[in-house]
Amino acid sequence: MKQHLVERELTSEGPSAKAPQRGGRSASVNLAESPLTWLHARGHLDDRQFAAGERLRFDWETAQLSPSVTMRWDPVRVSGGSERGLTPSERQMAARDRFNAAAAAAGPGLADVLWRVVCAGESLPDAERALAWPARSGKLVLRLALDRVAGFYRLG
Repeated sequence: MKQHLVERELTSEGPSAKAPQRGGRSASVNLAESPLTWLHARGHLDDRQFAAGERLRFDWETAQLSPSVTMRWDPVRVSGGSERGLTPSERQMAARDRFNAAAAAAGPGLADVLWRVVCAGESLPDAERALAWPARSGKLVLRLALDRVAGFYRLG
């Protein structure tokens, strides 16, 4: 897949969505890295579905649910948001609870494709093969799952 690199302002929470200010720190971000970004850029996902997927991935990363081989010593990088006054551990537990609730809202048959594409970063063809689905069926199922997740997150 072709890279689509852009410069983003580097903050303590990571790269922001804004372009870097003059003289500030910046990082190159590959916008084509996420399968969701690829699908959204080509018109296969609408803005609401894309936002739901990004919100789900944010909760996945904040809860630090990705597998690791050893103990993780890196801090959880989250901005205050709606959880001000919570400790980092409480934010992590809240994100885990939100992720589990969003996956449950999607349903048992749809949570698999959500996890594979949104969290694990698999492409749709790879997810379809792993789930033994017919070719080109994953896009429709992913759209249904993201619609349910958008309803859970109350995205308009």
